[in-house]
Amino acid sequence: MIRIQNLSKTYAASKVLSIDHLEIEKGTSFGLVGNNGAGKTTLFSALLDLIQPTTGYIENSGIRVDESEEWKSITSAFIDESFLIGYLTAEEYFYFIGDLRGQSKEEVDALILNFEDFFHGEILGKKKYLRDLSKGNQKKVGIVAALIGNPEVIILDEPFANLDPTTQIRLKNIIKELSANSEVTILVSSHDLMHVTEVCDRIVVLDKGEVVKDLSTSEETLKELEEHFS
Repeated sequence: MIRIQNLSKTYAASKVLSIDHLEIEKGTSFGLVGNNGAGKTTLFSALLDLIQPTTGYIENSGIRVDESEEWKSITSAFIDESFLIGYLTAEEYFYFIGDLRGQSKEEVDALILNFEDFFHGEILGKKKYLRDLSKGNQKKVGIVAALIGNPEVIILDEPFANLDPTTQIRLKNIIKELSANSEVTILVSSHDLMHVTEVCDRIVVLDKGEVVKDLSTSEETLKELEEHFS
């Protein structure tokens, strides 16, 4: 379970995040939506202890993320290209992440073999540095790297952005397969309301850093979200 309590983040005189209480149950596929500046990336950054909240705290599996690093062994994420190492090839990066997560090269190879369709023949074996890949292909590498080591919590910020339609469909199937595992909690932020309603069974709407809707996904969810943002 992820537990957020009395969380706020203020820059100068501007409060960009203010969440009194939010719990995300283990095994949930959780969607986070909101306009630019709503606080989505700020929240994910706080979840990963990349920024220090002004007030409050976050617990991941009963561990306060600002007080211990034990949660890192079960948590992975891809927020943006800054998570990559530009002077490595995709294979070198996968092996590097695998080593950090106690995975052998053979185990990493077995995992990435499952994503040949997702890579679409544009990444593996190309001997290209990550910095020389397109934004979309960098994102593919970051997403698959986040799956190495069987993490229990996976955080993906705008995973559908910069991906072509075929890859978006393949990514939706990947997320759905992951969410079928009751041991895996997936957090996805997206500007694409249709995609997020297709892959998430719970969706929270942020507006100016505050939770304004908390929905269990149903046939009416997409319509309700569209009405909210219209």
